[in-house]
Amino acid sequence: MIPSERIDQLIAELTDWRGKTFASVRKAILEADREIVEEWKWMGSPVWSRDGMIAVADAHKGKVKLTFAHGASLQDPDKLFNAGLEGNARRAIDFFEGDAVDEGALKNLVRAAIEHNQTKLKKNAPAAARAKARKSDEA
Repeated sequence: MIPSERIDQLIAELTDWRGKTFASVRKAILEADREIVEEWKWMGSPVWSRDGMIAVADAHKGKVKLTFAHGASLQDPDKLFNAGLEGNARRAIDFFEGDAVDEGALKNLVRAAIEHNQTKLKKNAPAAARAKARKSDEA
């Protein structure tokens, strides 16, 4: 089963408010950028990536948790992060029953995560290019 089908199945199995919240979160993430890839990792967690990991989501008994891999490096002008605030790298959004998903703000946060991933790639690219050039000079 491909990752998107597994995520569909997970959402379908969440027959309470968590399924609807999870579906709203997923919709916002996928609408933020057409090149986002859905993955299924760590024995049952949906992961979204583009040029590196963006976020992972999990449904817990009383919440849906969306954890951004590099959340501590992201601007959060809409103050979506409400969990993991003490971490050095990650930040999370815990959605509880009755919470609305601010799709616009979430899309902006996802785009910021993509930009962060792409900036990291660009910073690492010159070193890789220099190493490749050195190897071809030695040949």
